[in-house]
Amino acid sequence: MKRKLFFLSVFLAASRLSAGTLFVEAESFEKKGGWFIDQQFMSEMGSPYLLAHGMGRPVADAETTLAVPESGEYRVLVRTRNWVARWRPDAEAPGRFRVSVDGRPLSAELGAGKDGDWHWQEAGKVKLAAGRVRLALHDLTGFDGRCDALVLTDDVSFSPPDDVQALEQFRRAHKALTNAPAPVKTDLVVVGGGVAGVCAAISAARLGLSVALIHDRPVLGGNNSSEVRVHLGGRTNIGPYPRLGDVVNEIGPKAGGNAKPASQYEDERKLAAVRAERKIRLFLSTRVVAVEKQGGRIAAVLGRDIETGVETRFAAPLFADCTGDGTVGALAGAEYRYGREGRDETGEPLARETPDRITMGASVQWYSEAANEPVAFPDIPWALPFTDKTCERVKMGEWTWETGMAVDQVRDFERVRDYGMLVVYSNWNFLKNHAKGKADYANRYLGWVAYVSGKRESRRLIGDLVLGEQDVTGYNVYPDATCCTTWSIDLHYPDPRNTVHFPGQEFKSICKTKRIYPYPIPYRCFYSKNVGNLFMAGRHISVTHVVLGTTRVMRTTGMIGEVVGMAASICKKHACLPRAVYTDYLAELKVLMTQGVGTGVPQPPQGYNLGGTLKQPPVKKDTDKAR
Repeated sequence: MKRKLFFLSVFLAASRLSAGTLFVEAESFEKKGGWFIDQQFMSEMGSPYLLAHGMGRPVADAETTLAVPESGEYRVLVRTRNWVARWRPDAEAPGRFRVSVDGRPLSAELGAGKDGDWHWQEAGKVKLAAGRVRLALHDLTGFDGRCDALVLTDDVSFSPPDDVQALEQFRRAHKALTNAPAPVKTDLVVVGGGVAGVCAAISAARLGLSVALIHDRPVLGGNNSSEVRVHLGGRTNIGPYPRLGDVVNEIGPKAGGNAKPASQYEDERKLAAVRAERKIRLFLSTRVVAVEKQGGRIAAVLGRDIETGVETRFAAPLFADCTGDGTVGALAGAEYRYGREGRDETGEPLARETPDRITMGASVQWYSEAANEPVAFPDIPWALPFTDKTCERVKMGEWTWETGMAVDQVRDFERVRDYGMLVVYSNWNFLKNHAKGKADYANRYLGWVAYVSGKRESRRLIGDLVLGEQDVTGYNVYPDATCCTTWSIDLHYPDPRNTVHFPGQEFKSICKTKRIYPYPIPYRCFYSKNVGNLFMAGRHISVTHVVLGTTRVMRTTGMIGEVVGMAASICKKHACLPRAVYTDYLAELKVLMTQGVGTGVPQPPQGYNLGGTLKQPPVKKDTDKAR
């Protein structure tokens, strides 16, 4: 119902706007055609936008209807950017498109510009009669043109703001829906619908909590969804609490592999598991954009629908940040770390000597498919310069196609993702059109290129304990031990062979690993040190950069989610905060971890990507030292 009201209000919006100036969010277009909503960079550029991700084939038009209150001549302004200008400022822009009004294309090709920033560009002028008009975005290239918003104005000097904060105020002043956010109140709010968030929500719901599960994409699963296509890693159902992992097994795909066809990731399996829990209210395509605090606790989070812009206020006594980026924690002022600690700080053998802001990168995976006849690929003038010596002679790319290790994975993530797409297109262009062995690729075409990046690392929220390398490799088992991390300490670095040809602009990675025994992660790594009612589950728990190398894989983060859901049920039972589960009710948590929250229904085996876990050591050491 709220979407129908939204689209009706878009049609009637002109009556509420300043005279002669109309504002349209691209993501609110009634028909998206072949354009996708991309919300990954809202914190950077202020809004979701429409993306023409055709992998070199122009996509179908996006269309919508707008009400024009007064006849006249209108300037049409479009907020867009040239996404390769950072690397190829003098080349033809890849993502060009036009706007048409009632079927009449305007003169300007949009998506150009030399600085690569988001700007308002003039699309042209059009004479309009009062009444309904049809707007369309017409893609010209298929190479990821992007449109944030449009303004139609009869003011010859009017210019919308470019600054993100000023633009947010402009958006709010021109929003078609101005009602107060709809209230939702539950026992627990889980933000992030990846494997960790889904498991946290299911675990809490099965233990009696009402849960709001908020996810900013239209499908669940995060990196294990059909949008990113990374398979699950690590082991479940081992260690001191072998029932931990039952929920992971219920939602995990039966087949493994990275960069495989969409169906292999079984999005519907995750959705069905969530839908089966009557105490979970699911909010897909909803991005948390703000946090309300009272004292040292979160009172509510504000979610915004990435298509309609409709806002919802989610209130609860408990919150779980399962975003992977620590987004809720950062908005709430939680302590966090970013980058690699120095050896002087942590004493870890694998730590670097001095700290820096380098992280593991993000992968844009892709694959090509075979055809029965030659398939052309445009010889793109904006491609990076590859040669027979520097190209990658492959027909697909998975985790090793990794970018952005030296770029801020939160504040400049659009750059990280875009460079990942740029190297895929550029390398494929060379293989198809210029390589000595191009005949090997003649009958192949790009079947899939991810536009949602698979991120490994950004913020890590700080808990009452920060787990370090010595704890894991020395097998220092804490009294609040929970689920086991089993993946090796697996840290990624730029591939030296790639560095030779692309110094500072690497797009291939290698991993360096250190094998470990299954290590039970302390519960104190799962709640915030300074935001009293905030849990965290996912890659951003309270560990060092080195230990992130083992805890970040999704079977492990899913089990962390299960433990967080159990701890939340104890908090509800005793009207306490997460820390009290450790200080006062740890025995109850151990009982729940022993019992598990699985359905007991046998699941298809998932014997893939388990990692090379060492055997359990014969002697355990107990410690409770603070870090």
